[in-house]
Amino acid sequence: MVNIVIMRHGEAEPPAVDDQQRALTTQGRGEVQQMANWLAQAYPAFDYLWVSPYLRTRQTAALMLEAQQRGCQLQVMQQLVPDGKAEQVKTALDLLLAEQPDARVLLVSHMPLVSFLVESLTETGRAPIFTTAALCCIDYQTARGGKLLEQNSPLELTLLKS
Repeated sequence: MVNIVIMRHGEAEPPAVDDQQRALTTQGRGEVQQMANWLAQAYPAFDYLWVSPYLRTRQTAALMLEAQQRGCQLQVMQQLVPDGKAEQVKTALDLLLAEQPDARVLLVSHMPLVSFLVESLTETGRAPIFTTAALCCIDYQTARGGKLLEQNSPLELTLLKS
């Protein structure tokens, strides 16, 4: 059962003076919308959407939230910044799952943190590279760890349609 999805934000504007304020591009919005539609069809709704405070991730989260059923709670988390620590996020997930074992969480963050999160929740040495708007679907339980069940991206969805 997929209960954790880790997603990288959609394509953003080129690097600027204030990295935190980089917005999604038109292409980035399209990528995210494509993934939001796919995720809503492929898996049951999420209970929580955890997001970095950066503009591009908040914009990504807003688009993802539109495709979810009502009741998905959006939470901005300082730990989800690009140089955040995967172990801190894992600890927060473990605490949530200890209280709510059936909780389903979608996390929207940045490279390299998204790669380190997959490795932290699944197996050492498995830190996939994420293209923009790509995501990894994980079956995770605090006591036994997790298993990466599926990876997907806008490019892969486009190739499947061809």
